[in-house]
Amino acid sequence: MNFQSVVTNVPDYKVFLTVDEMDESCRKLANEFPDLVTVFEAGKSRKGHSILCMKIGDGPKNALCFACPHPNEPIGAMTLEYFSRALAENDELREGLGFTWYMIKCIDPDGVRLNENWFKGPFNVYTYTKNYFRPIGYEQVEWTFPIDYKELHFHNPLPETQALMTLILEIKPEFMYSLHNAGFGGAYWYITHDLPELYESLRDSAIKQGIPLNLGEPEEPFITKFSPAIFKNMTIAEAYDFIEKFSGEKPNIKNGTSSSDYASSVADCVTLLTELPYFFDSRIEDLSEGEITRKEAILQGVKQSQAHFSRLDKLLTEVRPYICEENPFVKLVEEVIQYIREGSEAKINWAESNPEFEKNASMAEIFDNLQAAKFYNGLYLGLTVRTCEYEIERLRQQKNKEEIAMSKLMETYEKGEQFLKEYCENLECELDYTAIPIQKLVRIQVESGLLVANYIRENR
Repeated sequence: MNFQSVVTNVPDYKVFLTVDEMDESCRKLANEFPDLVTVFEAGKSRKGHSILCMKIGDGPKNALCFACPHPNEPIGAMTLEYFSRALAENDELREGLGFTWYMIKCIDPDGVRLNENWFKGPFNVYTYTKNYFRPIGYEQVEWTFPIDYKELHFHNPLPETQALMTLILEIKPEFMYSLHNAGFGGAYWYITHDLPELYESLRDSAIKQGIPLNLGEPEEPFITKFSPAIFKNMTIAEAYDFIEKFSGEKPNIKNGTSSSDYASSVADCVTLLTELPYFFDSRIEDLSEGEITRKEAILQGVKQSQAHFSRLDKLLTEVRPYICEENPFVKLVEEVIQYIREGSEAKINWAESNPEFEKNASMAEIFDNLQAAKFYNGLYLGLTVRTCEYEIERLRQQKNKEEIAMSKLMETYEKGEQFLKEYCENLECELDYTAIPIQKLVRIQVESGLLVANYIRENR
């Protein structure tokens, strides 16, 4: 099938949709195409918000697409905003693909609401970092599927995760598209099956839009690389084995496994993730040789992270007695502080044990370890500032003001906010980044999904 017109027709979106706008759009499409589109409640969020699922078409194979698996990742919602309408309007596309499509634009509505302050721009490092939210692992929809592996036993899926589990069990999808995205860097993909005939076309979908490939380090050291910028979906068992091997201790993992891992246990399901950044710097695809070894780049990155999270730890030390259990912003920061403190040893041992890492690193690998890592570390600084903001607002709403707590929180908030401004100003100087138009990101996700769906139609 020729998909180019479908890809080309993606609108020039300027902003991301809020949760309410996503819901309204789903219902509008069902009203326009009542014979093709059905909207039903797949479940409810922890705060009671309806999780809406669209069912489109009646093909012999089932496909499940869900967006916002992490609430700071709304690119996929725009992809489904476009692609759901394209399927409803284009009989040839819908019938040619041969799927019944199940689409959830927002699987974590509660978390997405905590990101909406950056959804309308301006799209720069400071606005994103200041308004960023991501939950701790055991409160992430993507990583709370049941698992029993060695000493890891997780059987406490979130209501949102249970909604996905129910759908997966009912429809047993042949294709699942978990619509993630990265924050900074370049384009890369995860796929559960090694399908080398697709890899050049997947990379081309980004190159055609002028978006660089992420040719630096994989997200985690244990990830299997199928091809440049294309990786095998990671599982929690692989993370467990890596930590156990290189630290010599039983991993302290508190979350479950991924949606792709769960779907593979239920059906012969090909799961795709198309990871795309909001911002890119061309150094992420520079394969020329750098002046330091890959081991040195990794170890410098570890040292940089240790210093950063030590500073965040000191900030939080001043206000921990005043942080309530309901505060959604602090949990992930505390987890990463502990991970950096206790888990860095495994990464250091891994870097020092591999003879290949004695070779000079590529510029992309150096950039990933040192500059891109700074961008991601800064997000936890943003969460630290929001931790204080949350408690200040909570205290303001109380009749009996706690003056000492308010004073400490205000003092730490002001320190954190100043640190955040300076941190982002430094990043603006160090990075030569571009904010990527949403249209380009959606085009890449749409084309990538069409390539895999069509492959499944023809070969499975």
